[in-house]
Amino acid sequence: MSPARRRAATTHLVRKFKVSERRACKVTGQHRSSNRYVPVPSDFEQRLVAAMNKIADRYPRFGYRRVHALLVADGWEVNVKRVERLWRREGLRVPPPRSKASGQKAL
Repeated sequence: MSPARRRAATTHLVRKFKVSERRACKVTGQHRSSNRYVPVPSDFEQRLVAAMNKIADRYPRFGYRRVHALLVADGWEVNVKRVERLWRREGLRVPPPRSKASGQKAL
């Protein structure tokens, strides 16, 4: 289980069952310092996500791999795994292909 999910479970235990943070962390196996940690997104990551969204808006049929290739061509030094992780986090998806006309017309 990821630290973010453990953090959510700990918060749920504290609110719902009125147990202490110490006990909730012990039950979930989360360190209290990790539970209090608030991740701060970096400026680089925010600019990268903005660039990814811009490319995804311009080329809606491109997936994260082709978006990564365009980012690298634009001069970004970023790993494809990071692009994939941010792609999933942002909820970006390639729309399914439209079906082609069968050639028969309705009368």
